Amino acid sequence: MKKIIFLVAALVVGGIMFGALNSIHPFGEPISPVMDDYFINNAQAERAANNVVTSIVFDYRGFDTLGEATVLFAAVSSVVAIFRKGGRH
Repeated sequence: MKKIIFLVAALVVGGIMFGALNSIHPFGEPISPVMDDYFINNAQAERAANNVVTSIVFDYRGFDTLGEATVLFAAVSSVVAIFRKGGRH
């Protein structure tokens, strides 16, 4: 009975994964070409950055980058706290 339940659950999860992968847009094709053109045409004038990627990461998506840095800092702090030598001898 457990094998049948496992098989049915595996088929359901596999079907959901297959359906999700079929709905993803093809790799390399932008979701919205209008947005890409906007960044390329206005990045230097709006953000005074010669590199479009730098202006997107640090100016347009600054809060997202700050969140990623916070998560990275928390992960490194946690690993250091776990593996440090503690206590008095």
